[in-house]
Amino acid sequence: MREKQRARTALLRDSIAKGDVFGKDQPIILVLLDIPPMLPVLDGVVMELQDCALPLLREVIPTDKVEVDFKDLDAAILVDSMPRKEGMERKDLLKANVAIFKTQGAAWRS
Repeated sequence: MREKQRARTALLRDSIAKGDVFGKDQPIILVLLDIPPMLPVLDGVVMELQDCALPLLREVIPTDKVEVDFKDLDAAILVDSMPRKEGMERKDLLKANVAIFKTQGAAWRS
């Protein structure tokens, strides 16, 4: 779990918030979506990003609500999925992840 969080933070910090993805002059507001039990972890990500004092980063909003995450969105980068649990078959994992991304896609479309 910790490695996954480090990778997510590195992507946000080293690529998106530094201007490598949307341009060096494009201000960024990050809205980070996760499940409710992970919100305290997202708070740590928010603090780390704020500590970096990235000049393009205007705001970081942690949420567990897709309607907040996808409201007035210009771009989405979906980087997470459900981890495979012990005894879980690949088809079960794919089914769970399809449900996650389908919900997010529907929220973005509306």
